[in-house]
Amino acid sequence: MREKLDYAAAGVDIDAANRLVARIKEMARSTYREEVLAGVGGFAGLSLLPARFRQPVLVASTDGVGTKLKVAFLAQRYDTIGIDLVAMCVNDLLVTGAEPLFFLDYLAVGKLELQQAEAVLAGIVAGCSDAGCALLGGETAEMPGFYAPGELELAGFALGVVERDRIVDGKKIRPGEVLVGLASSGLHANGFSLVRKLLLELLGLSLEQRLPELGCALGEELLRPTRIYVPLVLPLLERFAVHGMAHITGGGLIDNLPRVLPPGVGVELELGSWPVPPIFRLLQERGNLTTTDMCRTFNLGIGYVLILPEEETDPLLAYLEAQGEKAYRIGRVVEGVQGVKLQGSL
Repeated sequence: MREKLDYAAAGVDIDAANRLVARIKEMARSTYREEVLAGVGGFAGLSLLPARFRQPVLVASTDGVGTKLKVAFLAQRYDTIGIDLVAMCVNDLLVTGAEPLFFLDYLAVGKLELQQAEAVLAGIVAGCSDAGCALLGGETAEMPGFYAPGELELAGFALGVVERDRIVDGKKIRPGEVLVGLASSGLHANGFSLVRKLLLELLGLSLEQRLPELGCALGEELLRPTRIYVPLVLPLLERFAVHGMAHITGGGLIDNLPRVLPPGVGVELELGSWPVPPIFRLLQERGNLTTTDMCRTFNLGIGYVLILPEEETDPLLAYLEAQGEKAYRIGRVVEGVQGVKLQGSL
C-alpha cells in the first residue's frame, strides 16, 4: 500500500508556522503606532492615516537585501539582515520627506527553522522600532525544494506619508547648492556580489578571519546592518530648507545622485572631502578597482545625501555636530547635464 501522505510529509510544517506567527504577533506589538487598527495575524493589516496631515500623500517603497543574504548563510547569523530589509525601504521613503507608517515583510524558506526565522524577524522589529513604523503584517512561506537547505529570501514593503506641500522632490535645486553627506555604517546592503567574488572566492578570506585594517572579523564587518536615517533626517527637515535627498544604494554615488536632480544641473563630487572607511580601502586595493568602479558600486562611507542652499549649510552642519552626527560637505550643484563629475581622489 502507498504510504499515507499529509502536508508535513511533503515538507510543510503548519504547526511550526503557527508557532512562529504567535511569536511574531508578540514581537510586532511593540512597533504599533496609534494608527494601527489590526496588525499581524489577520489576512491584512489595518491602519489609519495620522490625523495631523491636511493633504496626506502616500509614499510606497519595496526592496530586498540582495546577495548580502549569502554572507548571512555562510556566517549562520541572521539578526542583522532584518534591519537591512527595513532600512532599504524606509530610507527610500525618506528621500521624499515621508514619515514611514508601516512595514510588511515576505520571508520564504525551504524548511522553516524557528530559531533562524525568529532571528530575522527580531531584526525586522528592531528596524521598524528605529524607523518609528509599525510591523503591520507579512507572509512566511515554507517552500520545500525551492531553496537550498538553510537559505531564505527576504522582501519588504513600506508605506509612508508626507504633507503634499512638504514633498522633497529636487525641483528647487539650483546651481551653487551644497551636498552634505551623512556617514554610512559600512557597506550597507549593496555591492555584495562583487564583495563575495573578490574577498571570499578570489582571495579566499574567511568570515572568521580578523583583518588588522578592519579591526574586526571580516564577517562582523560585512554583516554590519544598514543605517536607518529616519530619526535623524525627519526632525532636520522641520528646521532647514532641504531641496533634495538621495539614499546611496545600488549604483553608488554616481548613479543615485542624478535621480533627484532637475534638468539642467549636475553635481561635482569632491573626493577626499570625507573619510573613507577601511572596508572600502580594502576592496579597492585588493581588487585593483578603479575610482569610477568604487563610486558606482559602493556608498564609500556616505549613505545618505542632503542638498540645500549654501546659506543653510553651516547651520545644518552645526546642528548635526550637536547631535553627535558625522556629516561632510562633499560637493556642489553646477549647471550642466544631470550627472556626477568626480573631482580629486579617494
